[in-house]
Amino acid sequence: MTVVSDSSPLITLAKIGRLEVLNHLYRTITITPEVYDEVVVRGSGLTGSIELATCKWIAVKPIENVGAHAAAREKFGLGIGETSAIILGRELNASLVLIDEIKARRVAREYGMAVVGCVGILEEAFGLHLLSDLAQAYRQLISAGAYIDRQILENSLNALNLPPM
Repeated sequence: MTVVSDSSPLITLAKIGRLEVLNHLYRTITITPEVYDEVVVRGSGLTGSIELATCKWIAVKPIENVGAHAAAREKFGLGIGETSAIILGRELNASLVLIDEIKARRVAREYGMAVVGCVGILEEAFGLHLLSDLAQAYRQLISAGAYIDRQILENSLNALNLPPM
């Protein structure tokens, strides 16, 4: 299974101490140098930078079609990390692309890719018993300042027949 990630899920999961669930769920995560730069280089000293820099299960792979990257950035108005993750996902025929931002998720889906964000990752981890308290993980997301509508979190808990936060 090939999984490509944008920076947001990596940073957000690191903020709540759950980055390792990606390794348990997907074994290897592939990111672009642009995503690495955003998290590790420009994000030096911030949550996620050290965690990402030391992960042996995260592979950095550049996109091949630089022209497609530039064209997609201009066409969709996405950030460099989001666009590079989508283009790399297409190039690798990725099984899954990890993106939180709504507009970028829509673009990835338009390209025919399966997309999941932090909520879906945590739901999957909970379903596989890698996470014992999903509501607590959601509370941590809110406390960490993640830009997630609380109603999405409540709907997730409700769909899994779990008590509300």
